[in-house]
Amino acid sequence: MVLTLVVALLFGIVAGIRTFMAPAIYFLVRGPLWAGIVLAVLAVAELIGDKLPFTPARTGPLPLAGRVLSGALVGWFVGAPVGLAVACILLGIAGALIGTYGGYALRMKAIPSTGRIQSALAEDATAIILGIVAVTR
Repeated sequence: MVLTLVVALLFGIVAGIRTFMAPAIYFLVRGPLWAGIVLAVLAVAELIGDKLPFTPARTGPLPLAGRVLSGALVGWFVGAPVGLAVACILLGIAGALIGTYGGYALRMKAIPSTGRIQSALAEDATAIILGIVAVTR
């Protein structure tokens, strides 16, 4: 039970860092595969788009809503089969907010010492690693 809640929170954090990454990883491993492939293509596009100078801030209303929705959906997918849907949805949302604002703060702090692109790539790697950890639990 506790592990399911932690997994929902981790997936939420991933969704907060990269909107499409959490559902892409979830579906690539747990199926249906076609959904995972579609979401993986969107996740790759997001990884590229995130590095562009005209990409809107993740904390704006629309990007934030997408991240929160992504976290909630993956939380539901994780929790519903074991009767923890509501708790996992809430943890997915909380994780998405943590990932959004925490990821942004850490990235801004890293930019002066590592550079804009390098800090973005480190954030991408963090999302991928957390997603892999979550889906293998």
